[in-house]
Amino acid sequence: MDRRSAPGILTLVLIAGLGALSLNIFLPSLPSMAAYFEADYGLVQLAVSAYLAMTAAVQVLLGPLSDRYGRRPVMLVCIGIFLVATIGCLLSTDIITFLAFRMVQAAVAAGIVLSRAIVRDMVPADKAASMIGYVTMGMALVPMMGPMVGGVLDEAFGWRASFAFMGLFGVIVGIIVWLDMGETNMHRSASFGAQFRSYPELFRSRRFWGYTLVATFASGSFFAFLGGGPFVASVVLGMNPGELGLYFGFIALGYMFGNFLSGRYSERMGVNRMMLTGCIISAFGLALSLSLFLSGFTHPMTLFGCILFVGTGNGLTLPSANAGMVSVRPHLAGSASGLGAAIMIGGGSALSAGTGALLTPERGVYPLLGVMLLSALMSIATTIYVMRVSREMAAT
Repeated sequence: MDRRSAPGILTLVLIAGLGALSLNIFLPSLPSMAAYFEADYGLVQLAVSAYLAMTAAVQVLLGPLSDRYGRRPVMLVCIGIFLVATIGCLLSTDIITFLAFRMVQAAVAAGIVLSRAIVRDMVPADKAASMIGYVTMGMALVPMMGPMVGGVLDEAFGWRASFAFMGLFGVIVGIIVWLDMGETNMHRSASFGAQFRSYPELFRSRRFWGYTLVATFASGSFFAFLGGGPFVASVVLGMNPGELGLYFGFIALGYMFGNFLSGRYSERMGVNRMMLTGCIISAFGLALSLSLFLSGFTHPMTLFGCILFVGTGNGLTLPSANAGMVSVRPHLAGSASGLGAAIMIGGGSALSAGTGALLTPERGVYPLLGVMLLSALMSIATTIYVMRVSREMAAT
């Protein structure tokens, strides 16, 4: 470890993984938290949905801050804020205080934003896609294991144990960042306001919008699945919670496999071809699932087996889309990462909520698959748009 040099891959995985862990480790504890705070489940659930919205908002600020003041100080300050907020969650005795501290915890989203910007500081775009693939492959382990760890902790020690675990993990990550994460932003902006004034430069870039929309529509299939998958699995397919938890692992396994392939081949194929390959794989899996349901096959694998393709496709697409997003204007890598991530999460959240509203027992699985397939097809269309714009720029 050397705090004067660029961080290692493991450090980047840990700072991104801390943000992912804070989102889902306590999900099994939501019912017991509702009972403890004597609050409606819907109010307690804001710890997830409102936190996600706050994360999107925070990412808009974190990118410009890191472009102005550097990646290292912003990351260390955000980890410090996260730790103070985590202590506040642990000590809260009413739901309003808890939710207030929970929103402050969104500062840890810095890890997700800055890991991409740091990679882009270190290497060119095609190499960045490869490194981001490896980072997100490692990070994918966290949302796979988080709810299982949280469930065990809740049964053994109560809901606060998950937040204590978050705090301990945050301390460890903070120490590693202090020891290993040197500054990589060697071209800082003149002022914080200058970064916001640079947003029109990003908005005017057709390639930035193209890469951002590819990421939004590709991840939109996943967010739509999060919004409607549990309903379809339990109400339409008759699965119990244990089966649902097991089958949900398919999309995470697919995502890890796609990230592995991205890490191996992105530099060789280039970001645009890798994106197109991933988007086509996702759309193929969803079209296959829809065809099987229409043919009368209603086994859970008809849905979740094909969802493996969505995970793999996203694992191929998102690292390249993120690398392209932060490479359009390299001097604005932090701003582009934060703004792009906010648009992606905001769009995905809207698709998730919309899908949930469309589902009824009578409609079955078709609204879910329809929204997911439409989102995947839109990701293909936006990728083709990016490739066309890139060819035009190369020709001039």
